[in-house]
Amino acid sequence: MASEKVLEQKKQQVAEVAQLFKGACSGVIVDYKGITVEDDTKMRKELREADVKYEVVKNSILTRAAKEAGFDGFGDVFTGTTAIGFAQDEVAAARVLSNYADKIDSFSVKGGFLNGEIIDLAMIDSLAKLPPRDILLATVCNAFQAPIAALARAVQAIVDKGGVEEATEETADAAAPATEEAPAEEAPAE
Repeated sequence: MASEKVLEQKKQQVAEVAQLFKGACSGVIVDYKGITVEDDTKMRKELREADVKYEVVKNSILTRAAKEAGFDGFGDVFTGTTAIGFAQDEVAAARVLSNYADKIDSFSVKGGFLNGEIIDLAMIDSLAKLPPRDILLATVCNAFQAPIAALARAVQAIVDKGGVEEATEETADAAAPATEEAPAEEAPAE
């Protein structure tokens, strides 16, 4: 039987991993067997740059932590060699880890979660194909900015041709009262 000290350490580790589950926007669970030290180092560097916390944790601890965090549906995902990437970004962990799963045959994605819900492998694959958040935001901004920029260029072209002054003068001339008086109609004779 395990000593009190070991049990306390395991309980603390379960609580820490459960907090990671609760605090993350998304997570991807992988089977990391077969990855070389060189590839693992590169992958961990990419994960750090993407603000993904990558943990290799015992399956029993992951199972307990997931249940404590409210994720009961992982089933047999926590078997074999298991690691998990926790991210605040919806796509960061999926993008990096799926990329390595595509490059390395023995490295595979086993499951994941997004905004408190367990997601399937198809959803993880879809998330992995999305561009980074800053590129998505730039695309949206460009979509809003394009019509405004086109209008500004059109107005500038009119100004450059002198069309605004001519148009303003024509409008002013049309609005001014006529300087010649029209002959008054004669009153009918009685």
